[in-house]
Amino acid sequence: MARRDTGTRPAPDPEGPQALADERAHHERCRAALAAMAAGAREHVVTAADVSASGADAEVLGRALRTKARGLGELPPGPLFFGRLDFAAAPGDAGSGDAGSGEGPVAGRDADAAPHAGQSYHIGRTRITEEPTAPPLVVDWRAPVSRAFYQAGPHDPRGVAVRRRFGWAPGSTGAPHDLTGLEDEYLGRSGTGDEYLGRSGTGTGPGGEGTGPGGTGTEPGTGTESGPGTASVTGTGTGTGTGTGTDAGAAGGFLAAEIRRPRTGPMRDIAATIQPEQDDLVRSPLGTSLCVQGAPGTGKTAVGLHRAAYLLYTHPRRISRSGLLVLGPNRTFLRYIAEVLPALGEGGVGQLTVEDLVARHPVTGHDPEATALVKHDARMARVLRRALYARVRPEAVDGAGLTVADGSYRWRVPAGELTAIVADVLAEEPPYDTGRERVRARVAARVRELAERRSGPRADGWQRRTARARPVAAFLDAVWPRTSPEEVLAGLLSGPEERERAADGVLGPAERAALGRARPFTARSARWSAADLVLLDELAGLLEPPAGHGHIVVDEAQDLSPMQCRAIGRRAPHGSLTVLGDLAQGTTPWAARSWPEQLAHLGRPDARTVALTTGFRVPAQVTALANRLLARLDVPVPPGRSLREDGSLTVRRVPDVVAATVAAVRAARDGTERLGAPAGPAGPDIPAGPDAPAGAPGSVGVIAADADVPRLRAALTAAGLAPADPAGPAAPGAPVTLLPATLAKGLEYDHVIAVEPAAIEEAEPRGAHRLYVVLTRAVTHLEILHTGPLPFE
Repeated sequence: MARRDTGTRPAPDPEGPQALADERAHHERCRAALAAMAAGAREHVVTAADVSASGADAEVLGRALRTKARGLGELPPGPLFFGRLDFAAAPGDAGSGDAGSGEGPVAGRDADAAPHAGQSYHIGRTRITEEPTAPPLVVDWRAPVSRAFYQAGPHDPRGVAVRRRFGWAPGSTGAPHDLTGLEDEYLGRSGTGDEYLGRSGTGTGPGGEGTGPGGTGTEPGTGTESGPGTASVTGTGTGTGTGTGTDAGAAGGFLAAEIRRPRTGPMRDIAATIQPEQDDLVRSPLGTSLCVQGAPGTGKTAVGLHRAAYLLYTHPRRISRSGLLVLGPNRTFLRYIAEVLPALGEGGVGQLTVEDLVARHPVTGHDPEATALVKHDARMARVLRRALYARVRPEAVDGAGLTVADGSYRWRVPAGELTAIVADVLAEEPPYDTGRERVRARVAARVRELAERRSGPRADGWQRRTARARPVAAFLDAVWPRTSPEEVLAGLLSGPEERERAADGVLGPAERAALGRARPFTARSARWSAADLVLLDELAGLLEPPAGHGHIVVDEAQDLSPMQCRAIGRRAPHGSLTVLGDLAQGTTPWAARSWPEQLAHLGRPDARTVALTTGFRVPAQVTALANRLLARLDVPVPPGRSLREDGSLTVRRVPDVVAATVAAVRAARDGTERLGAPAGPAGPDIPAGPDAPAGAPGSVGVIAADADVPRLRAALTAAGLAPADPAGPAAPGAPVTLLPATLAKGLEYDHVIAVEPAAIEEAEPRGAHRLYVVLTRAVTHLEILHTGPLPFE
């Protein structure tokens, strides 16, 4: 039922229960239509071969239909829509608040909405229709018309009269009774000015804390909020809330509740809660490389994944040809985000770590930190290129030249010409293997030229046979020999003379010494380290460039070394990148200090950099604590801010940190005991909120220095609170997870218990950055347990 801007302030809808019933009925219709779409897609797969003109056509069509059927079949159960747009009627239509004036809802910027005037659209994660040519029952969130759902506001309604959000029960599978409420936001202008008209809603579920234009209240339930416009929320729950203010764009109850929903299980998509600044990034053009510097809780990872889904929707053919790849920092993180793209209808996207990307061999060796630092340095690219092309030896040309037998003829290419051919190809700087074949082709072409001068034209087949003749092959092996990445790297690391030639003037004496190995080895006997695999990948790219991708999403990019960046950049030579990270969270020895430098290593020096500083998940108290630590870090990062005022922070000095951890986990899990001590001492600049409610729903993450994890695990297990292993398959949905600080990056928990911050900071050279990561994993309550001084005091 579309709402119309009548120029009057809306009152609570007296037909609220009927509106909710109508929406439930529409959702059932959508479920039936989606089931029919999936069945039809499976049927089309079976019949595709009968309608194809050839076997090749059948294969192409079959692959496309199988992909579509699989995508529909793999959609996880859940609500099929989360919002609705009711566009205002065009000027002059019945019901328009300013007919024919030219100043109505479709004037100015709203003119783009003119084709949708008077229409209503439900917005969901995938398009649903009963017939291919029929109007959709649900519009995909990535469709152009859906953008108004994220961008429309009281000062720029974009032709939207009413934006509706739906309240679904947590963990809903899409059953009708799971739709518990709806909230309408009236974005149209009144008949007398640009006044914001406010919100109204109805619901049947239990009340939950929410926010509105003027203040906070309990929604859905009976309550009012006052501000620049009047908004009311009604329903069968109870609660009240009042407030004043001017933030007309503040989150409504359902939006706020969705953002604050407990963090259990794997990461969810944010299609229902994308904010305008996030939407701008998600919808960036395919050809645009983008760098997002995101403070904790700003949704940078979600932005990257939703941009991937948007590009797959907007450019399906280009992306299907070239591919899309998501790179994360570790396997634990990849498991955490694994369900986001399938939930958005995009399965089959490759998700790897950088180590997976370069894994030519298993890691069986280990480098000292000094050696690893040299190997990850950008200068190694020059050293490796020198080592490889040092194998090209123009001086190895035989002074007698090259003689090729052809029956009774002998064709001779002088040594000077051969040397010139090799020098010309070297100057062109082709990939090594391409250069070898280019020399072969030019030598064969020269032999053909000599033969044709003497005895007439030769066929192309003759030239190909000449190129493979033994004298030509022997010549190539002498001046441009075949080689492999392993052979080159083994020679560089174990051969002092070769290393000196390649690194002279590039690396210092100490660095050259660190690079070498004490014992000589061969490519076959080598025990490769993780850093060696990055060097082997660089050499492989010099021999023959790898297949490219149309787009690559790179998360936690601040931790990449220059050589790892190069490995990523050469896999998108003509594609674009979405680079996500936070310089303050850089914890590797080679972590980036600035984005321009890191983007240059990725081969995208002109990429646009955008900073996200507004957090939607991390509470304000936790953000304030993190900002205090941020001042000690050596990175140019603006402090973050949070819209979450409902979280809490507890800092407790305890005599026994292990026993305190057990008690804290028990209290967080079942509420059988309280942590009686008041919050603090957090310091004068840290707003320490109240203790979190015991037994609050959601996930619990216990994070400690790596060395402390075994004794904490033993104590928790002995107390009957056995925690999940973060690397195990059950970790994303486990109620309690114990993890080392080195694996915390990118993860979130409702209740975080940070054990002994000083030990976390002291465990590694960039320990302050690691502690910053640990302290910002909480989305509801952060509890810090310590026996010694705090690093941020």
